[in-house]
Amino acid sequence: MNIEGIINVAGKPGLYKVISKSNNTVIIESLVDKKRSPIYSHNQANLLEEIGIYTYEDTTSLSDIFDAIAKKEDGKICLSHKSDKSEVLDYFREILPEYDEERVYFSDIKKVLQWYNLMHNTGLISIEKKKKKEVKKEIKK
Repeated sequence: MNIEGIINVAGKPGLYKVISKSNNTVIIESLVDKKRSPIYSHNQANLLEEIGIYTYEDTTSLSDIFDAIAKKEDGKICLSHKSDKSEVLDYFREILPEYDEERVYFSDIKKVLQWYNLMHNTGLISIEKKKKKEVKKEIKK
């Protein structure tokens, strides 16, 4: 899963794509409505490629988690982040059973599901054809 150049900006809903950078300003474009706006050096923003989820062993990258969700859902939308808390936690345990329950908050899990669905709706989530064939072969066995 390629999530390069996609960011989350604190205080702004949704996800954004980095369009250009200068010394103190970054121009971003909303994935939802394609509106462009500047963010400045005082804005807190995180690249999705740098975000990971703690496990008991190590940290799992967000792109690996998105891949796991896409495989589970066969490239379709996943469970809504607005679902019941126990339902969301059970779903996430299926995706990443070894996540560290003490260090990964429920709000983090909701964000992961929300971001996955947002990226799916904008066409950024897809299972590679090669992977689809491998999954179909495993099902036939």
